[in-house]
Amino acid sequence: MEKRYDIISPDGITIHPEKTFTRNEVLPAFSEWKKRFEIQGFYSSSKFGRIPLEDLDDYCEVIEVTIN
Repeated sequence: MEKRYDIISPDGITIHPEKTFTRNEVLPAFSEWKKRFEIQGFYSSSKFGRIPLEDLDDYCEVIEVTIN
């Protein structure tokens, strides 16, 4: 079994539904995802409202996923 990682958004959904990440890929993938919100300057969460990008790390979760 292989350990992989996924990133869960503040709204409880994966940031990339078709991919999991290695330990080395997970933080760069999160950084790339955050870039999508740079123009507006915040992430809009249905649960938490507007989250400033500098605080977004505190609202997301990296989880371990086992792949068979």
